[in-house]
Amino acid sequence: MLSTTNKARKNRQIRAREIRVIGEDGAQIGIMSVDEALVIAESRGLDLVEVAPNAKPPVCKVMDYGKYLYEEKKKAQEAKKRQTQIQVKEVKFRPHTDDHDIETKVRHIRRFLDDGDRCKVTVFFRGREMAHKDLGEAILQRIVEMTADVAKVEQASRFEGRTMFLVLAPLPKK
Repeated sequence: MLSTTNKARKNRQIRAREIRVIGEDGAQIGIMSVDEALVIAESRGLDLVEVAPNAKPPVCKVMDYGKYLYEEKKKAQEAKKRQTQIQVKEVKFRPHTDDHDIETKVRHIRRFLDDGDRCKVTVFFRGREMAHKDLGEAILQRIVEMTADVAKVEQASRFEGRTMFLVLAPLPKK
């Protein structure tokens, strides 16, 4: 089916010589010329709409064109409603973040992952903390272990400027 932005051809806009015609009840009428199909459609007070232009021969259906556009619009809205958007949530740590604070933030990470979002875990370094990159790596490793049952590492830990980060993605639901 075509979207409403790429409108389907109807009646005299159909360019093929021969087309496969389907009636308004869904029954196949047969393969015929466009003129013959137009006579059938006009006799029933309906339009001839090209629904599968890439088929050999193209498929056209006898139907109300306005109703067809309305149904296509409804289908597009329904598909958009069912679509989920995945966000990347960020949780920040420091090299000397306390154990209890880490546990609290890991609960937040778990909540984000349960909602289906990805989570970027960042460790910020300031001043002399840059000499202790191993502390940041240890925090990230600890977080990976604490969330192993609900997340997988999508992007391994990397160091950029004064930050070290990794990205966690939720495990597929069973």
